[in-house]
Amino acid sequence: MAGELREQILSGERAPGSRLGQEVLAAEFGASRMPVREALRALEAEGLVTIKSHSGAWVTGLDEEEFEQVYRLREAVEPMVIIESIPRLTDDQIGEAARLADEIERTGGAGGLNAFMRLDREFHLLTYAGAGWSYLNELVTRLWNTTQPYRRELVRQMPEDSFRATCAEHALIVDALQRRDVRAGAGVVQLHIHRTRLTLLESDYAVEMWAPDASSHTSEASRADLG
Repeated sequence: MAGELREQILSGERAPGSRLGQEVLAAEFGASRMPVREALRALEAEGLVTIKSHSGAWVTGLDEEEFEQVYRLREAVEPMVIIESIPRLTDDQIGEAARLADEIERTGGAGGLNAFMRLDREFHLLTYAGAGWSYLNELVTRLWNTTQPYRRELVRQMPEDSFRATCAEHALIVDALQRRDVRAGAGVVQLHIHRTRLTLLESDYAVEMWAPDASSHTSEASRADLG
């Protein structure tokens, strides 16, 4: 159940802020409420679900300030992780990262949205796989989970020049891996995340989602829903 719910959230089938009622989920999956609660708790630990006592569970969503904080945290943490990872990656892992970067380019971006999202996630998490810091690896996965819906909307609206810039940055990351150049790898990763953050904040999606009226409504809804 947790696996299927995870896929539904990551694929965008369940949008940020969607309520996850235990009784509804139990009926949907043909299960009792106990495995539903266990699945929701597991997904909460992964950053995909927000649970508040006596209120319920929702697909995790971010307001503009939270989004900014999460992305700035990614800009600080992920370069640190790739510095630890690069010296420990195997040649096979680096070869696989290069293959994934090529596959991402062949998706065409928005035209191959689902493939892009799956391959992009696989690519970046693979480049961090050599880091031996389990806590940081778990934190990175949680941050990726939390921001997945927003990256999906960015890719959905991504113009050709932005897609090309993304592919070029992936190629630079692969080059740093192949040369075992930790400084270059960290620099490109930081730039990659920074550019994504700014592009998202300037996108039509962000304007619609975090416009003053929408922000006020979201804030009030959040207080009512999450306590």
